[in-house]
Amino acid sequence: MEHSVELIEKYFPELTDTQRRQFAALRDVYAEWNAKINVISRKDFDSLYLHHVLHSLAIARVCRFDAGARVVDVGCGGGFPSVPLAILFPETEFTAVDSIRKKITVVEGVREALGLTNLHPVNARIEAVEGGFDYVVSRAVTDMATFVGWVWNKIRKGEHGSLPNGILYLKGGDLTAELAATRRSWQRTPIRDLFSEEFFDTKEVVYTQKI
Repeated sequence: MEHSVELIEKYFPELTDTQRRQFAALRDVYAEWNAKINVISRKDFDSLYLHHVLHSLAIARVCRFDAGARVVDVGCGGGFPSVPLAILFPETEFTAVDSIRKKITVVEGVREALGLTNLHPVNARIEAVEGGFDYVVSRAVTDMATFVGWVWNKIRKGEHGSLPNGILYLKGGDLTAELAATRRSWQRTPIRDLFSEEFFDTKEVVYTQKI
């Protein structure tokens, strides 16, 4: 199951037919792009749905985004977590930012293939991107204190989802000292509490509110 879209349907049974088709198409679309531009390791690709798609969607189990909310994925790589989230929340606007052009080329290709009109790839450093976002999402880009410094002034106060606006970050390992260094209060959700697969045993979604 972990090698197919059935893994996503296991945890998100309410998917529409369009969403099922889009999630099912991810394997072939990424296989095609990965053959041109290697953004997912060959070894890791067999576990695309577990390691990348479902991992990205852990954010959706912590916060549901409203229609019209603006979400930025910083250091999006090949489009994780922004591509799976854009499929799941078709009325939310996602901006996928990466400083490496070839990675954004892949996200542009995936966007085109899946018809994700709510996904906006941007080749830039986040410091150069104009702010006004409701949520920042990311996956293990850098240490948390550095990351907060990059993005804090890009987030506007408010509540455009099931949590107040803020940062939702996917990270693994022992985070206690790293989160303390940010001098902010964090809500920590072990992903093993959301999904039963062993892969998630040491991974978390960490969240802090924009205040």
